[in-house]
Formats: sequence, structure tokens, C-alpha cells
Amino acid sequence: IRVRPLTCTETRRGDQQVVHSLGDGAVHVSAARHDATFGFSAVFDAGASQEAVFEGSGMRQLVELAIDGFSCTVFAFGQTGSGKTYTLMGPLAQSETQPASPALLGLMQRSFTCLLEQSRSRGSDLALSASYLEIYNEQVRDLLSPGPPCALPLRWSKTRGFYVENQLSVEFESLEAIVSLLLQGSQRRRTSAHALNRHSSRSHALLTIHIRSRAVSAHPAPGEGWGASACPGKQGTLCFVDLAGSERVKETGSSGELSVEANSINRSLLALGESWGTHPGSPAGPHRSPVTSFVAPPPAGHCISLLAKPRGKRTHIPYRDSKLTRLLARSLGGSGITLMVACISPSSRCLSETLSTLHYASRARRVTTRP
Repeated sequence: IRVRPLTCTETRRGDQQVVHSLGDGAVHVSAARHDATFGFSAVFDAGASQEAVFEGSGMRQLVELAIDGFSCTVFAFGQTGSGKTYTLMGPLAQSETQPASPALLGLMQRSFTCLLEQSRSRGSDLALSASYLEIYNEQVRDLLSPGPPCALPLRWSKTRGFYVENQLSVEFESLEAIVSLLLQGSQRRRTSAHALNRHSSRSHALLTIHIRSRAVSAHPAPGEGWGASACPGKQGTLCFVDLAGSERVKETGSSGELSVEANSINRSLLALGESWGTHPGSPAGPHRSPVTSFVAPPPAGHCISLLAKPRGKRTHIPYRDSKLTRLLARSLGGSGITLMVACISPSSRCLSETLSTLHYASRARRVTTRP
């Protein structure tokens, strides 16, 4: 759990701070009619640095597992304006010519650095490539492909599962190259301003690092090439998912195109399993299972709601209900390893959304992936 600071607007308005970190993974919510304590693997309060979040969330271990051939995913979720994009990327006002301060870099850039350091220290022959897409109004668009964005078809096969046809994958070998791809794609992502967030993401974004490796013997036998003495290859992925925040149109003041975007965002989050309802549950945090947060009363078809049930009581998981759930099917119910970072506001005005995020996040350990 990450709790952002109160904004200047919230302070001037007189909003009260209703969320407090108690230490040891506990967070307390205290308001007029609400008094609850939640337990998680880690809680980062408003004073936590970006480095503390990276080291304390298990992100470094996730990078190492991806190098070892696992399919790893990092979700950032929460209400609009709760700090998801900042947690993943750092300040919005950064570019190749004006990079962010090293202390403010997010989970993505720190993971890239860790990945390249690990590849050098392990002496492995790594082939790295990246793909970056957004889901905007239920259209999948490539953020790295040159030219105006266009919708790409989403396919399914027995060997690959759901995949995006004709998506561009770009190879890279240096930190500068992958950061350039990240900033290039992020600048093409759809954003708008509304009452709760001046830079609201209007799409879900997925950046995937593809890692192909083979440990090569340092001393091949005489007459043998490198390939003859190489260990079996491994293929891992490290996927960063920045979910657009769920919105109450009444509070954001959205209308016209913004309202259409908000409805599309909320429908896809609903299919994923986020709900405005409060659902008490068990503690959760970084582990082999994903979670989500909020949007509307949960119907029977929620992927997360169904995955949280014991295996013997599960019915069909409706991944096909949205393009977001199709692309995340392997992370949600497959054999991958998933870390979820729930971002919340401490403001009394956001109490309902904050409680929904915490209640849904606390059910995370009910969802387990196949070993």
C-alpha cells in the first residue's frame, strides 16, 4: 500500500488526513463513522522515498525472477489521482532532455537499472526487448509504433494465449535506450485534466520487457562452439501495468469525451474485478497473486471475485469480457508472479474510494496462481 501526501488543493480546502501508517505493515483509517485497521506486507506512508518503495515492495526480487524465466507482472491501481503513475514512473514533467532527479525515479526505471546490472553480474547472454501499448476506449494501441495511433487486433492461440497482432517489439541494450522508449511511449499516451487530477490517464498502459537468456559455458570443450556447451534457454517477462483510475463522474466533473472515456475505464475495471463495495478480507501484499480495487457493485462475472473463490467452487473465468482482462489473463490466473501496489489518498474527501481500495486489496491472498 502506498499513501500519497495531501495535495495543496486538499490542504487549502481543509480536508482532513484520515489514513495513518502504524508501522509493521498496518494502516489505520479513522473518520467520523469509520475506524478500521488493515494489515499488508508493506505500507509506505507519505514520507516514503521512491527507493524505499522499490526495495521494500519486493520489486528487486521480481526482476531476478523474470531473469530466471518467470512471467512477472507489477500492477499499480487505485482512485484517479492517487499516485499510480508517479509510483511507476516518477514525475510527469520529465523528458530525454530534462530527466527526473535520480531520487524521484519510479519502479520502472529502478527495475531497468537492476535488470541490466543483474544481467552483467550473472554473466548471462541476455536478449532484451520492450513493447508498450495502451487500451483506450477498448481499443489496443501501440505506443512505440511510429505514425498516428491505430487499433490493433487482439488474438488468441493455444500456444501464446491472448496476444496483440502486429505489436512492435524494440530491442535495447542500455539504460538510456529503454528509458527513451518509456518516455517516448508515455508521451503518446492519452491524458486529460479534470477536477481531481490535472494529468489523468485516460487509458490503461502495459509496458512489457521480454527477457531471453542462456547461460553460456566459459570454457567450451575443444572443437565445440558456444552453442554446444550452453544451458537451455530461458524466456521471462516483466510487465508493468498502470491502470487508469476509476472515476465518479459527479466528482471529476467530466462531460462529453471525458465522460465517454470514464465509462470505458470503469467498465474495464469492473470486468477486472474492482468494486466500490467494501469487502473485508485477509491481509495481503507482494506474493504470487494479484488483487484489484473498485468501481461498482460486483456482478458474478468479476474475474477477481471468481478467482478469489476456492478452486473447487470456481466457475468459468470471463477473461473475454474486456480487452484488459484478456491481456492480463496469464497474470491473473496463470502461473506468473504478480506484485500489486495499491495507491490511496489520505484525504477525508476520498474516504469511500480509499476504503474500497483497502478492502479489495486485503482479499489478495485469496487469489493464488498455479505453482
